[in-house]
Amino acid sequence: LSTIEAAKLLGISRVAVLKQIKKGKIHAEKIGRNYAIDINELEKKNNIVVVADREKKEEIDKAMDKVLKEYSDALKKLGNE
Repeated sequence: LSTIEAAKLLGISRVAVLKQIKKGKIHAEKIGRNYAIDINELEKKNNIVVVADREKKEEIDKAMDKVLKEYSDALKKLGNE
């Protein structure tokens, strides 16, 4: 992944990704003037799942919407404990 792609996945800015690379929190290989970030390592360290298939992503989004709709009260209570 590029730093821009990693930033989108993590929900942070590209500059924040670069800072984390410099601090060693994100492992990246420098290629010329750019960095390449291993997607598998990024997923493991940040507890995210990258879905390449658009249909699969839509399916996951629908499932999440259903869970939030049906169990929002229970999730809020769990969050307060």
